[in-house]
Amino acid sequence: MAEVPVLKVEGASKRFGGLQALDSVGVSVARGQIYGLIGPNGAGKTTFFNLITGLYVPDAGRFELQGRPYEPRAVHEVARAGIARTFQNIRLFGDMTALENVMVGRHLRTRSGLVGAVLRLPACRREEREIAERAHELLDYVGIARLAAYRARTLSYGDQRRLEIARALATEPVLLALDEPAAGMNATEKQQLRALIEKIRNDGRTLLLIEHDVKLVMGLCDRVTVLDYGRELAAGSPAEVQRDARVIEAYLGTAGAH
Repeated sequence: MAEVPVLKVEGASKRFGGLQALDSVGVSVARGQIYGLIGPNGAGKTTFFNLITGLYVPDAGRFELQGRPYEPRAVHEVARAGIARTFQNIRLFGDMTALENVMVGRHLRTRSGLVGAVLRLPACRREEREIAERAHELLDYVGIARLAAYRARTLSYGDQRRLEIARALATEPVLLALDEPAAGMNATEKQQLRALIEKIRNDGRTLLLIEHDVKLVMGLCDRVTVLDYGRELAAGSPAEVQRDARVIEAYLGTAGAH
């Protein structure tokens, strides 16, 4: 019996006025896989991400998470269902410390309610300590434990990316969705990012990423879908996609030979 995909999407579509931004796109992401979504600007990659993470309401489509139907119609519902994402434009709480940013993500999985927090009940205080400890562990995991007390806005660009990933991991997701994680990074930072993504996968996580850096995607992903004008152009292993003449013409060009 085949293993149930972590994420299965069929026929995802979205129109904005007269523009068909996404036209019947689907993916099937297996457990423990790094799945890449690539394509030129305007291909529909971010629209697809925004659909599966509740930022946009789909016009059509069937969505399953771990074999169960789910409706991605609100960001908090999607997060509770088990999908965590980062953004192309980093969205951290700039005046909060790195530790506090990760603790915010962890609070999604807390049990104590508002009353417990206000009254500072023993169970609530204990849970706060556990949240802080887990946040410290995650900062160490992504390699920035030394920056726990620094305000997020004072961190370097690469470290802010790592912090955003730590905050996403704090929600204990079944699927980690990374939107252009290498954007704006230099070559060294990209190598460090690749190592971190591989580490996350090797520890049993499943990842879906949008990325413009074709070389990074082809060297990192187990499977790739190429979008063009809101439609699926090709899907398969990196080697299969790189050999596809339509992909080379539409997007990869000489990069496919690297």
